Amino acid sequence: MKHSQDYPLKARPMIGLEDEYPAGFVDPRHCHEHAQFLYASSGVMSVVTPHTSFVIPPQRAVWLPAGMMHEVSCRGAVSLRTLYIDPAHDTDPGSCRVLEVSDFLKALVLEVVKFPTEYDLEGREGRIAWLLLDEIRQMPNAPYHVPMPSDPRLVRVCQAIIANPADQRDIDAWSVLIGMSRRTFTRAFKQELGMGFALWRQQVRLMEAVSLLAAGRSITSVALDVGYESPSAFTAMFHRAFGEPPSVYVVR
Repeated sequence: MKHSQDYPLKARPMIGLEDEYPAGFVDPRHCHEHAQFLYASSGVMSVVTPHTSFVIPPQRAVWLPAGMMHEVSCRGAVSLRTLYIDPAHDTDPGSCRVLEVSDFLKALVLEVVKFPTEYDLEGREGRIAWLLLDEIRQMPNAPYHVPMPSDPRLVRVCQAIIANPADQRDIDAWSVLIGMSRRTFTRAFKQELGMGFALWRQQVRLMEAVSLLAAGRSITSVALDVGYESPSAFTAMFHRAFGEPPSVYVVR
């Protein structure tokens, strides 16, 4: 994966790149000197920062501020469009977020990634770049992330669940595994992550479900693979969380 230091902005608000990555590709932990807008026109990415784990389905994007350490992995083949953006245009420095991508924003991104590195800032290309920045600021956040703890013991638990969302071990089992009492585990988990263990695990399962559905898996197989006992229970929970049924995310 190409990094921003290879592409100086040269007094332009952004530059765009397009690339294709195979299933299983991992770009190890790193950061950029510029803010970064990662958009997968097809395929599903995972992005992990020190504080948050994101899943980015197709037609969504993740904003990473300058200097944010992160690792990117591709669940399947990914068509990636990347914008490196001058940090001066970051309206919320230090904050990562997943964004919805409208058809209009998608069209602008696909146009900008074709621009030469030193595009005409005063002409059509420059006007499109500024408009694209305005559109990014207008996009609503999307709920495809979970917070990550800083306590190494809780990190161990959370990483295991992210790796296998169907893991059914309860608080008692996890507490024994990492050498905590149940009471300490419960208190520390909620204090660090702002939610209880059950809700956090539910969010991980739903994020994994979005990823699998976008990869073409059936609702039934996804429900079982992320730990639900039946497709109906999974569908009900999915609808409550996202406001729409899982069928919306199925690739046909």
